Amino acid sequence: MPPALAVKAQAAIFLVVAGVSGGADAQNTTPAVALVPVAQGLDHPWAVAFLPQGQFLLTERPGRMRVVSASGQVSPPLAGVPAVAAGGQGGLLDVVTDTAFARNRRIFFCFSEPAAAGARGNSTALARATLSEDARSLQDVKVIFSQRPKVDSSLHFGCRIVQAADGNLFLTLGDRYHRKDDAQKLDNHHGKIIRITPEGAVPPDNPFAKQSGALPEIWSYGHRNPQGATLGPDGKLWMHEHGPQGGDEINQPQPGRNYGWPVITYGENYGGGKLGEGTAKAGMEQPLHYWVPSIAPSGMAFLTSARYGAAWQGSLFIGSLKFGTLHRLEVAGGKVQREEKLLQGNGERIRDVRQGPDGLLYMVTDSPQGRLLRLQPN
Repeated sequence: MPPALAVKAQAAIFLVVAGVSGGADAQNTTPAVALVPVAQGLDHPWAVAFLPQGQFLLTERPGRMRVVSASGQVSPPLAGVPAVAAGGQGGLLDVVTDTAFARNRRIFFCFSEPAAAGARGNSTALARATLSEDARSLQDVKVIFSQRPKVDSSLHFGCRIVQAADGNLFLTLGDRYHRKDDAQKLDNHHGKIIRITPEGAVPPDNPFAKQSGALPEIWSYGHRNPQGATLGPDGKLWMHEHGPQGGDEINQPQPGRNYGWPVITYGENYGGGKLGEGTAKAGMEQPLHYWVPSIAPSGMAFLTSARYGAAWQGSLFIGSLKFGTLHRLEVAGGKVQREEKLLQGNGERIRDVRQGPDGLLYMVTDSPQGRLLRLQPN
């Protein structure tokens, strides 16, 4: 079904944002906001990036990429998107613009890449491309990384991209669910964060670049299914990952560190029962924050602007697929000090959260009639 066209003069949805933990006075920090539709009728949108002149670049999980104008007009699918293994959690997933996009019109996107003809399986891949001047197609498309090995699964692709200040790229990679034990092994890319250059090369200072038997792209390991990543105000990488039943985590991945999955976790087996060896083990990192029960996090952004007032500036915002809530976390000293649940009763699965060039927060919702939304100060 093609997306609806303009979403112009629709009434904004004013929401009571409440549900606070970690401080009796926290409710007083909540500004009045409106959830404003920018575009709708999108087929399971997964990520949003920002283009010049107030335009947006959106991915739809079935394998389409579209441009949305500042007035909400949704373009036809862009030509040049490679074939994706669409199904389950797989498809066309994250997209970001190069930090030098104004000069080179380069984008990076990740997707579930099918195996070669005649073979079974798929894996997460990262590609770069040039957005044509008329914004109708992708040109010079090149896959610069493919997760190894490919497996026959439609689960746990991870697939969030972050470009650091030095231009290098971080990519989160899921454990592929049935291959969870691989997350503890360095001879594969399952359950890892990798770091590569924009050309797909291995930076020489990667932690395992010179270690025999380890894949040199690996930055950190012991992850489950990371679907959120961003740079903090200090330029360091933050990420979150889905736990099993409980135990969703926020981590600040350090080079070469082991984040424990599936040996340690604050979650449990589906249906109940112990999983792994408990919640802590020597040589394995503890999360900065975790949720029990799970919120099914997706999307992640630090708010650096003061558009919502000083109380929100510097906060970390994370979407919830399970509850449709937006979680605001106050962070100090590298630790989460307070959490506030926003948009309760919204009822839409929040798949991505980004701060736009205008300093406002944007979200996409995961459904057959997904939407691009703006959180507008009232």
